[in-house]
Parts: sequence; structure tokens; C-alpha cells
Amino acid sequence: MAASTTTSGPAVLLIVNGPITRELNINSRESLFGPGWRANMTIGRALRLVMRNVCGTLPGTLDMSTLGNPGKLSYVIAENEEDSPWAPFHVDRGFRAEQSTVTVMAADGPCQIFNQLSDTPEQLLLTMADNMRISGGVVGQTYYVAILPGEHLKIVADAGWSKAQVQKFLFEHTYNDYARLRRTGRFPLPVKPGDEYRMRPLVTSPEMIFVLSAGGKVGAFSAFIPGWAKAGWSRAVTKEIKR
Repeated sequence: MAASTTTSGPAVLLIVNGPITRELNINSRESLFGPGWRANMTIGRALRLVMRNVCGTLPGTLDMSTLGNPGKLSYVIAENEEDSPWAPFHVDRGFRAEQSTVTVMAADGPCQIFNQLSDTPEQLLLTMADNMRISGGVVGQTYYVAILPGEHLKIVADAGWSKAQVQKFLFEHTYNDYARLRRTGRFPLPVKPGDEYRMRPLVTSPEMIFVLSAGGKVGAFSAFIPGWAKAGWSRAVTKEIKR
């Protein structure tokens, strides 16, 4: 409920995995976040109507978000498991590949990155890490979602990188020094001696960077999604979809 009443702008992101994505034709490829695939939009809109009509999260009453988030209308994606070189996301979360699941999390909007020149995982992921490092609250974030579509995913997969290697690389290259955090008002002042060399991670562990295969096959673009708030306030939850 806190994510729906905060003055920040998170929306409820749903990530769907397993056979149900194909049965319901939930989009995992081109135009992943819009302009509106029927199954994705219908599921997300139904959730939003429950939040409005049952929970009362209307703008200006319970929903006090300063700017909001387009995902508040509908924020539903599926993982492109067929084209992924790795185990599906819900397997990482402890489920079997043949199970259908939904992962629910409070999240800010997607941030697209653009890189047409990189031909190595290091170059590509540094582009993403540079953008992630200055995003969100950057102090004790709960999680991030890194989305790698076709062309960028191929660079990483052709180099033989595992999902764990991607997570570790992004984790190690998204540290911020305390001096920067203090000078930008994201950590208590004043700047202390040695703060330029004291480093703080973006998330608590590499596993808190969720890596997904999704998006179109053509185009040198990827994206990341910052989770909402601090690790103690909000967590991603994955549940089996039973029918």
C-alpha cells in the first residue's frame, strides 16, 4: 500500500513467466512497454481498477504521487524465454520452468539506454551501469531490473557470459562514492575526509539486479527499471499462477 500512497512515482510492475505467457499472448518482444498490447494492457488495467475502486488509490486522495508514472495505467511484461540463452527469470526465483508465475514489484518507469558501437559485453554493460549509477534514490535501493533485448543480448550471449556474470559486473560498476552522494544531497552532509574513496553499492547484492531477456530483436537498445524505495520498505514477490 505504501507504494500507492507515496509522493514518489512508482507503479506496480508485473513480470509474467511460463506457459501462460503464450496461452494469453502476453507481449515479450517489440514495443515491450507500449503502446498497448491487448493482454498486457487488460491485465494491468484490471489491477489498476482494483487499486482505484477497492483500495481507493485516487490521485489527490490516497495516491499522493507528485509526478506519477505512465505504468500506473498498465505495467505488464512477459520475459522472452524462447530467445534467452539463460534459465527463465522465474527459475531464478525458485520455480520450475514449466510453471507459470507472476512477479509483482513496485518500480519506477523504464530507462532506455542506447549503444550502437559496443561489440563487447564490457562496453555495453558499462553504458547501462553508468546510467544506473545516477538513477533512482541511489542509496539502499531494493532492486533493479536489467532488460536485454535482441541485439544487445546477442553480444552478451555470444561472448559466453552467464546471467550471474552480468549481475556481478553491473553490481561492481554501479558503486557511488560517499562524497558525491553527500554533495548531491542524497546522503547526510557534511563531506568527511576520505569520502571520495569510500564506496556504497547501488543494491545490497548482485542477485538484487534482475536480468531479463525481453524486447524486440532489432535495435541497439536496452533498459533498466529502478525498484522503489529502500530494501526494507519494498520487495519483489513471485507467485505461481494456478488454474
